[in-house]
Amino acid sequence: MYKRLSQNKKMLISIIVVLVVILAAVLFALLYNKKDYKEIDVNEAVTKTENFVNTYLMPSGSQATIIDTSEEYGLYKMNINIGSESPVESYVTKDGKLFFPQAINIDQEVPTPATGAGTSAPAATVSVKNDKPVVELFIMSYCPYGTQIEKGILPVIETLGNKIDYTLKFVDYAMHDKKELDENLLQYCIQKEQPEKLNDYLTCFLAEGDSAGCLNTTGVNKDKTNSCVSATDKEFKITANYNSKTDWQGSYPSFNVDKADNDKYGVGGSPTLVINGAQISSGRDSASLLATICSAFNTPPAECNTQLNSQSPTPGFGFDYSANSNSAAACN
Repeated sequence: MYKRLSQNKKMLISIIVVLVVILAAVLFALLYNKKDYKEIDVNEAVTKTENFVNTYLMPSGSQATIIDTSEEYGLYKMNINIGSESPVESYVTKDGKLFFPQAINIDQEVPTPATGAGTSAPAATVSVKNDKPVVELFIMSYCPYGTQIEKGILPVIETLGNKIDYTLKFVDYAMHDKKELDENLLQYCIQKEQPEKLNDYLTCFLAEGDSAGCLNTTGVNKDKTNSCVSATDKEFKITANYNSKTDWQGSYPSFNVDKADNDKYGVGGSPTLVINGAQISSGRDSASLLATICSAFNTPPAECNTQLNSQSPTPGFGFDYSANSNSAAACN
């Protein structure tokens, strides 16, 4: 779970990270020799980067961890949790020698920060209407942005109940290694075998990521779940493909339980929200999600007038909130 720091400490950490990283990048660039260039795999790059950040950039007693990775512009892109509310987006060359702070796209206008607590853009509107909207949320169970929107949508599901057709689904690859494959399987099977337990389990799991503890406290039938996990794992060859590195998507193992729907909707990362068959970009706070989903009704029910929290859950585990409800960050 992300640790909450004081504003002064977060500002100090941010300044240290930016200044030292820029200095390190300049020094590395001066010494860098292309003839020695040799790519390393992403796991080795993650280990090397974490060691560097924790040795040279983090204050004593603080620990940074890399929570997800991807490839962009021929570099390894890494989101680093430094104990602040949002991870720091950084880049590393594929030989693991140059480390850069967040890039700025100079072809795009830098947005002006919103002012005032709780300021948010208008909720997204769904153009295709339905008497009972079909809501499908695709996530990776350990993606901090997937957990962020899940925390936002849980009160919406509770509010609307059976007036919507809601299903939690999974992106067809996992960026957080075997633990994510296992957790995806578990959540899939709770929903399949004991759907009435899923929201209670997720409310517990999203607090601290304690899967085993949450199975106990929410009364999930473990025999049913274990049987489903075993059968589903065998049907989609999830563990077998992980161990043999068969059917991987680049550096990431596949999770093909919902692959047909991933292909159908063009799912490209976690989270992806689909309402009435179309991808929708919504704020991740409960108020925005309620308004967006309610716009998909032919005739919105009275529950759509419910006042829900307009502050966004922070990424990762833990039920903390911030004024920025319009994050577009994703694991992809």
